[in-house]
Amino acid sequence: MSSDIPIEFTEPLQLTDIGIQPQFLDFRSTTLESDRFVCVREQGANGNTVSIIDLHNNNNVTKKNMTADNAIMHPSQNVISLRANGTTLQIFNLDTKQRLKSFTMSEPVIFWKWLNEQTLGLVTQNAIFEWNVFDGTGDGPVRLADKHVSLTNNQIINYVSNKDNTWIAVTGIAQEEGRIVGHIQLYSKARNISQAIDGHVCNFATLKLSGASVDTQVFVCGNRTATGGQLHVIEIDHQEGAPVFQKKNVDIFFPADAANDFPVSVHVSQKYGIIYLLTKYGFIHLYDVESSTSLFVNRISAEPVFTAASYNNGTGIIAINRSGQVLTVDLSRESFIPYILNKLSNIPLALSLASRSGLPGAENLFTQQFNQCLASGDYDNAAKIAASSEQLRTSETINRLKNLQPAPGQISPILSYFSILLDKGTLNKFESIELAKPVLQQDKKPLFEKWLKEDKLQSSEELGDIVKPYDTTLALAVYMRAQVPVKVVSCLAEIGQFDKILPYCEKVNYHPEYTILIQNIVRVNPDKAAEFATSLLRQTPGLDIEKIADIFLSQNYIQQGTAFLLDALKDDKPAEGHLQTRLLEINLLHAPQVADAILGNNMFSQYDRPTIAALAEKAGLFQRALEHFDDIKDIKRVIVNTQAFPTDWLVNYFGKLNVEQSVACLREMLSKNIAQNLQVVIQVATKYSDLIGPVTLIKVFEEFKCTEGEYYYLASIVNVTQEPEVVFKYIQAAAKLRQVKEIERVTRENNVYNGEKVKNFLKEAKLDDQLPLIIVCDRYDFVHDLVLYLYKNKFFKFIEVYVQQVNPSKTPQVIAGLLDVDCDEAIIQSLLQTVIGQVPIAPLVEEVEKRNRLKLLLPFLEQTLQGGSADKTVYDTLAKIYIDSNNNPEKFLQDNDNYDTLVVGKYCEKRDPYLAYIAYSKGQNDEELIKITNENAMFKYQARYLLSRSDRQLWSVVLSEDNMYRRQLIDQVVGTAIPELEDPEPVSLAVEAFMDADLPSELIELLEKIILEPSPFNDNPSLQELLILTAIKADQTRVDSYIEKLDDFDPEEIGSLATEAGLYEEAFKVYNKFELYGKALKVLVEDVMSLDRGEEYAEKLDKPELWSQLGAAQLNGLRIPEAIESYIKAGDPSNFEQVIDIAEHAGKEEELIPFLKMARETLREPKVDGAIINAYANTDRLNDIEHFLQLSNAADLESIGDKLYEKHNYEAAKLLYSSISNYSKLASTLVYLGDYQAAVDCARKASNVKVWKQVNEACIDNKEFRLAQICGLNLIIHAEELDELVNKYEYFGYFDQLLSLFENGLGLERAHMGMFTELAVLYTKYSPDKTMEHLKLFWSRINIPKVLRACEAAHLWPELIFLYCHYDEWDNAALTIIERSSSAFEHSSFKEVIVKVSNLEIYYKAINFYLNEHPSLLTDLLSVMIPRIDLPRVVKLFQKSDNLPLVKPFLISVLDKNNSIVNQAYHDLLIEEEDYKSLRSVIESNDKFDALGLAERLEKHEIIFFRQIAAVLYRKNKKWNKAISILKTDRLWSDVIETAAISGSEKVASETLQYFVETGNKECFVATLYACYHLVNPDSILELSWLHGLGDYTKPYEISIAKNNQDRINELYKDLKKRQSQETNADDEQAGSQRLLLTNGTGIGLQPTGTGFGGF
Repeated sequence: MSSDIPIEFTEPLQLTDIGIQPQFLDFRSTTLESDRFVCVREQGANGNTVSIIDLHNNNNVTKKNMTADNAIMHPSQNVISLRANGTTLQIFNLDTKQRLKSFTMSEPVIFWKWLNEQTLGLVTQNAIFEWNVFDGTGDGPVRLADKHVSLTNNQIINYVSNKDNTWIAVTGIAQEEGRIVGHIQLYSKARNISQAIDGHVCNFATLKLSGASVDTQVFVCGNRTATGGQLHVIEIDHQEGAPVFQKKNVDIFFPADAANDFPVSVHVSQKYGIIYLLTKYGFIHLYDVESSTSLFVNRISAEPVFTAASYNNGTGIIAINRSGQVLTVDLSRESFIPYILNKLSNIPLALSLASRSGLPGAENLFTQQFNQCLASGDYDNAAKIAASSEQLRTSETINRLKNLQPAPGQISPILSYFSILLDKGTLNKFESIELAKPVLQQDKKPLFEKWLKEDKLQSSEELGDIVKPYDTTLALAVYMRAQVPVKVVSCLAEIGQFDKILPYCEKVNYHPEYTILIQNIVRVNPDKAAEFATSLLRQTPGLDIEKIADIFLSQNYIQQGTAFLLDALKDDKPAEGHLQTRLLEINLLHAPQVADAILGNNMFSQYDRPTIAALAEKAGLFQRALEHFDDIKDIKRVIVNTQAFPTDWLVNYFGKLNVEQSVACLREMLSKNIAQNLQVVIQVATKYSDLIGPVTLIKVFEEFKCTEGEYYYLASIVNVTQEPEVVFKYIQAAAKLRQVKEIERVTRENNVYNGEKVKNFLKEAKLDDQLPLIIVCDRYDFVHDLVLYLYKNKFFKFIEVYVQQVNPSKTPQVIAGLLDVDCDEAIIQSLLQTVIGQVPIAPLVEEVEKRNRLKLLLPFLEQTLQGGSADKTVYDTLAKIYIDSNNNPEKFLQDNDNYDTLVVGKYCEKRDPYLAYIAYSKGQNDEELIKITNENAMFKYQARYLLSRSDRQLWSVVLSEDNMYRRQLIDQVVGTAIPELEDPEPVSLAVEAFMDADLPSELIELLEKIILEPSPFNDNPSLQELLILTAIKADQTRVDSYIEKLDDFDPEEIGSLATEAGLYEEAFKVYNKFELYGKALKVLVEDVMSLDRGEEYAEKLDKPELWSQLGAAQLNGLRIPEAIESYIKAGDPSNFEQVIDIAEHAGKEEELIPFLKMARETLREPKVDGAIINAYANTDRLNDIEHFLQLSNAADLESIGDKLYEKHNYEAAKLLYSSISNYSKLASTLVYLGDYQAAVDCARKASNVKVWKQVNEACIDNKEFRLAQICGLNLIIHAEELDELVNKYEYFGYFDQLLSLFENGLGLERAHMGMFTELAVLYTKYSPDKTMEHLKLFWSRINIPKVLRACEAAHLWPELIFLYCHYDEWDNAALTIIERSSSAFEHSSFKEVIVKVSNLEIYYKAINFYLNEHPSLLTDLLSVMIPRIDLPRVVKLFQKSDNLPLVKPFLISVLDKNNSIVNQAYHDLLIEEEDYKSLRSVIESNDKFDALGLAERLEKHEIIFFRQIAAVLYRKNKKWNKAISILKTDRLWSDVIETAAISGSEKVASETLQYFVETGNKECFVATLYACYHLVNPDSILELSWLHGLGDYTKPYEISIAKNNQDRINELYKDLKKRQSQETNADDEQAGSQRLLLTNGTGIGLQPTGTGFGGF
């Protein structure tokens, strides 16, 4: 932008450059809520996507797949709002992946927009809503008002609200009377009233009027009418007492060529008070809010703008146009006020804006007015002017106003100044300090506090220092606002808010000196200090714990120090062991209970354990002492104090000892007081039995003969031990203590002891109760030994006890034992009678059966049976007894169902096979039964069993080939078993079994037996069908006879089976017999495949359904005429689709026409009507087609036309397309018919791209260029068609026609970037002279990269450079100018380009280029490149080429940079030119160069002035002797004297004096003496004077020295007298007053010092 334009206009982004498709750059797809995000919804083949462009994050693009139909972003947060199907609304936070809200509206939302950071505004067809998205609830939108009737049929384009959301305005536009009009609904929430206003744009704003204490709210509205445009600024919600804002109206300028332009957006900058109004055609208007003055108008976009939002925190405006440009406009702070002053010449407006918004540019005016007011005594206006100008608000202005004296009765100027500033806004630092001083001095702290809370004052450290003496809390607030951490922390400590110190320090990242801070807090509040120090530990790593602990402990704050150290040492680090020891020592000496608690919590492990143990023992903490002792002597000494230990703890303590130590301690405890310690010893032994070992512990108890202890110890472990010996020892101990019940329990429950050993011990122990022995023998199966032992020792009672009470299940073994000792049977039977129902029968029978005494059990078993027993063993045993005794076994086996048939059958096989058959048959033991009947030739029984069993699997077994008895069995089945049956089920199953066994012959034999011979199954359909089926499979010769003999079978099934078996004549016979004529005909035409027999059969019967069936068969056989005739005879058009398809495929349209006419009599099918048209067309009966089309028909004329079109029957297709007005296809048809004019007319009616292309190509091919251009104009508006169209013209070489086409297309309403771009490319190829003119006119509407390539290919260098510049490719532009300078170079243009390049190397190429081709312009070029070039590199470049004098003006211009290389080069030039004056000047103003090196070069120069400069350089570098030597040589005495004085060296000064004395230069000696007066010693001067007779020359010097000495003596004398007088006065005062003691003072008393570490 030009410097005289008051705005900053930028293009931060081109949306198409980041992949946004141009077709989605419109109001509905692209949304802009603020300058943070651009949101674009795109549609594609893969679904809908939303692209989110973050303008604050380097234009980062985020793409999301979303099905929503609209999306908008939150103005500042990464929150997206989605709308689907118009009614479903969802809000998502994309950062947290959280859905904030979701709601479904009752009617579609047609527009929505963010009103502020919290609220979303929504508009439906009938109402207006708002929705608080961040209220944390699930509430939906709130209805505000009905949509005004004026907005009906309007496109809603905006929805705004005022700052406090009490007013809203909804804007819509509509097409009325040939132009776009706007309507606004203004709604007040407080009044619940809507008002309709004409307008295209509106917004709300606030401003503070002069002299007002509150803001004024205004409504800004812009409107374009038929006669012009106006901007209105109207006040709303006027507050009482505030100035009235008069309504403002101002015209909006619209150019004459923008008749259809209208405002699309208006935004108000609250900061500057500026209205931005943007129109659709890209015109930006700036107005002042307060005066409504028009400030600036300019066009910023050549493309239509469709959306805009506020920019840069509301100070500017951002917009997007249809080409995808993102444009921003903001005020230019530096040039805005100068623009108003210089261009608009409106000084009052400039001053008003500068005062209101703080913009620079009017400083001189404010200063001039301020000085004039002061000079005229108008102090009030001076204060107002000073308060209105940011530049005048300085400490200097404040001081001037403070020093002014107001007229009587008037307020002080400084107070007026502050009053104005307080009303206006915030005071700066100096103003805040100056206002605070008098306010605090007058004790008006509440007023100061009020200003501070209202942010009227600018906080600073200096302001806090002023406030602190008056109020520390208030000062704290100031320091916090000013961010002075050190003083904030000090104040927090001072007022006791220690808990806030650490959070504050963490918040501001401040690290104070905590040790000093804690020391200060301890003096005030030790507890708070401890709490603060503890909190430091968690947040401040690296804290010096020991120093902080010393602060507490050195002042005897044991409790606080302990609390701090407990928290500090909780990590138990090895490096902190000494601190842990110190903490425990102090508490063991001063607070043993605390030490006990610390040790009890096991917090530490790094302290000195022996020391702490000894201290704990002295303190009486035996438990803690024992925990810390390691020596067994110490442990045994302490552990004897058992009364001091909790039993549980003492028991647990043994877990820390090794086995030897534990045993030693147990022996010690038992040896000291066994009665007292036995219980503890037992508990220890019990708990650590596994560790010490039961054997060792048993020995300890036995050593002290402590049977009771041994018993109780073993009792505690006997249930868990795995040592048999331990259990045995326990049984022994229990036996000694006569604990029989315990022995009984252990023997019953324990599984570890050695049964044999315990059994023998119990036998020997001979206890009165033998129950333990019984239990052992029962568990370890010593029953036989037990029975022998009890029987031998006559313990008959215990035998009964064992059988009856202990384990009745072992009765069989007891009976076996009694039988082995030959016990009386009566005793055994008597014993069995007592356990009936308790004895396991099977083992009992087994034991008795082994001894061949089975009959012994008969009474027992019968009684058991009577008792209701269902045990199979009982029945099995009784069966065996009955069989052996032949006691009617057959009846028992047949009647009884409870015995095991397998067991009994097996028992009977060798005794009686028939009994075995009965048992197996009863139990359905198939395998055993088949085996016994086969072995004994019992096939008749087997056959009967098979039929009664009816088991298919069993039939498969007996009928398998592996059964050698199969034939005998079949004979019995057919001859005996089947005739005996009347139930069909077994017979059916037998038949299936024969079928499964693949025995067809046998099956036929079986079926003939059943069906053909008299039987109950003669008329069974299933068996008849089976017989025929079997015959079909096994013996087809019998089929025909079976069909004649049998009448009860299913003809369809048999016919189908016969057909499948190839018995077509038999199948035909079956169907014909049962009058199934259709199936019979099907057999003839499909299976026999005789259409002639079929036709004869159809004629014989003459039935329509048969003719129809025959027709289908003939059609399949491609006898098309015969088939059509058959269908006609049948009168059946149902198969019209197949008839039509086959006939048309075979070209039988002539024969097809009668069939179609017959079909149309009953059908109205599109295919039939279409086939008639097709048949007429193929038979060239066009007149019939025209006649048919005039009739009512159901044909799909378009598809028929397409079919004819594909067959190139264009005349017929033309008739059809004309009848349905399908201009697209009609145009294509006309092209092939050669009627191009008509084709163009049809294409215009069709308005289809594909048609235009086809017609265009045809016109080009036939050189109908006028018609081709008409088509082309309708094609080039589609960007995707351009390439193909251009290639077509270029292929044929029709270049002029192509250029003419595009030139005419530029004026089209839908002209797009591609057209302008393509025309530019074509100009580069075929008309280069027109290229530049085209680019200058339309550069903003072309695709620059594409045209760049074209210009480069065409070697159009000026045009290429022009495009590079407008595409911001300054680097390439500069390089092109350099490389193509012969045709592209122009100095002024190159200067504009070179300053904008980004590659710095191009600068140096440009310098070389100018050096070689335009050396006279080189200095001018370098002048514009100074800010960005590397000066040393440039200088070296010219030095290397020996062209340094050429750029001398350039070197002079950059001397202010003070660069060493530049300075050195300039020095070389000046030396070469012998310009010593300039050299002297430059070395004094610039210091960056090699001074000593230059001095060495100059000291031997032939010109004295250069040698003088060398001396000056040496002097600057404190090379005094070197400088003086050069000056002496050139006799430059004044410079010698000056150098000696500057050196500040006594030695240099005395040597200079000595030199002048020796050379007799007395005048210079005197001059040096006075110049170096402060550097020389008077005694040395007096000596020189005396030696060389210079008394007259040095006399003035001597007088001066004497005068100075006398003045110093006088000052010392005065000081002495003053001191003596003060001492005298002090002695007098002391003698007359009381001596002050330390304790009488009011200062802070000394606190007692602690006694040191541990009190020692």
